[in-house]
Amino acid sequence: MVDADNGYTPTPVISHAILNYNHGRERGLADGIVITPSHNPPRFGGFKYDPPHGGPADTQVTEWIEQKANALIAAGLRGVARIPFERARSASTVRPYQYLDSYVNDLPSVIDLEVIRESKVRIGVDPLGGASVAYWDAIGDRHGLNLEVVNHVIDPTFRFMTVDWDGQIRMDPSSVYAMASLVGLKERFDVAFASDTDADRHGIVSHSHGLLNPNQYLSVAISYLFANRQQWSQAVAVGKTIVSSSMIDRVVKRLGRRLFEVPVGFKWFVEGLIDGSLGFGGEESSGATFLRRDGTVWTTDKDGLVPNLLAAEITARTGKDPGEHYQEMTAEFGTPYYTRIDAPATPEQKAKLAKLSPEAVATASLGGEPIRGKLTRAPGDGAPIGGLKVVIDNGWFAARPSGTENIYKIYAESFKDQGHLDAIVADAQEIVNDALKAVD
Repeated sequence: MVDADNGYTPTPVISHAILNYNHGRERGLADGIVITPSHNPPRFGGFKYDPPHGGPADTQVTEWIEQKANALIAAGLRGVARIPFERARSASTVRPYQYLDSYVNDLPSVIDLEVIRESKVRIGVDPLGGASVAYWDAIGDRHGLNLEVVNHVIDPTFRFMTVDWDGQIRMDPSSVYAMASLVGLKERFDVAFASDTDADRHGIVSHSHGLLNPNQYLSVAISYLFANRQQWSQAVAVGKTIVSSSMIDRVVKRLGRRLFEVPVGFKWFVEGLIDGSLGFGGEESSGATFLRRDGTVWTTDKDGLVPNLLAAEITARTGKDPGEHYQEMTAEFGTPYYTRIDAPATPEQKAKLAKLSPEAVATASLGGEPIRGKLTRAPGDGAPIGGLKVVIDNGWFAARPSGTENIYKIYAESFKDQGHLDAIVADAQEIVNDALKAVD
């Protein structure tokens, strides 16, 4: 089922289409493929498979695809049958599908577009040269929004992008470097936003605050949604990854909701989104989705469009943009200081880190505070986190190996100050190094 207008198709639109097609079916289920560099430099490609549940495939499936692909490459693509493009398009197995119409026309079921339209809130959008470019015009036109797409350029080299912190071109809506052009326009709009190339990541620029980092906006979105989705059951929980800000924990506690904390990876939210037990699933790398207004599933993959539109809904309904809401949040809960750093690690060290036990942490303190928890499994579902998380009253750190590079990543947060965060990071590196030496 290919786009009827030969247009680009965002990742969340595929998830939405799979779920709609499979609803009520037990046989002949749909699945999907997305080919995209995501937010990575344009020289990288990506092959993404979504099973019939509409979310990211699990590790077993992706490893099988990887092995098959590598075997075909190693064999010089022998066994890969090719046919001319036009014959493929006219084959009996290929049919057109109105992806854009299906998704855009269904948006009122998940976002209160009426309140956005009536408020005439000024919205700016930058698709960052990606697959959502036609969608934003359609959303603005069909739903009568005061919405301006500031960049319609499609260029496979993405030469229009401002470069990221390391000089690379990345279409990363969470990066202040990649988002510099849109941040520069914040005075023109009440709220502005962007998506990466396959539109599964969001980036929010508020008039008051500039670019919100992912943890900041996730906290605001959760606070707003669970106070303004009256049809959602009181039993519906909030999903977050283990390396997301504990500001979310504080918000969830105030809401009187259950927190569902899982390992890194959006696949851990799929089941809860499908059965409606999770109202929201979000991760620190700008990925999120949430239920329809009636409490049923919308998408099971990251959706960069609806969190962006939610920022407009928040601004329209409350008269305050997400940046102002976050400032109120810090006044209530304190200001978190958050960082992520990379440290070198051999493949052997990475394997050890992924299998650490809580007992491998010998010290009793972190950042000058007593350690309250040592986690190697996620509290929400008990799944291994592939690393270690250490928690204190006013902060935490988590360490996990990279899946692609010879490094491990340390995520850390303090609710005191930058000096306390620096102390947590220094202690974290020492704790991880000592634990790795002990596991031999």
